[in-house]
Amino acid sequence: MNILSLLTHKSDVAYLFDDCSIRQALEKMHFHGYSAVPVIDHTGQYVTSVSEGDFLWYLIDINQKEGTVDAERLYLKDLFKKTSYKAVNINASVEKLFTYMLDQNFVPVVDDRNMFIGIITRKAFLSAMER
Repeated sequence: MNILSLLTHKSDVAYLFDDCSIRQALEKMHFHGYSAVPVIDHTGQYVTSVSEGDFLWYLIDINQKEGTVDAERLYLKDLFKKTSYKAVNINASVEKLFTYMLDQNFVPVVDDRNMFIGIITRKAFLSAMER
């Protein structure tokens, strides 16, 4: 099976830019109802993905260090954790995709230039395996 048959294209995915504010990021996630989203830079390259938990722990840490802060003055790139969601290349094997699916709700897909092209959700992957 070709993993591209499972792809939800970038145009159909909510994603964030790495220079947006924490407030903007949370608003976009809330609007779309997602618990995690991919993050790209303005050239379209995949940077990482962030989850609600990343925001929670970052805001707790920052609050303990600095007290209450304005989420408009905090930026997404400041909260990236050291371990990030792994992306697969468009030519990745189903086996590699499966290993990533064990730990992630979705797997970002990139081309040979690390340009974000979409995601493969765990639901799409499991549905395809069921057939």
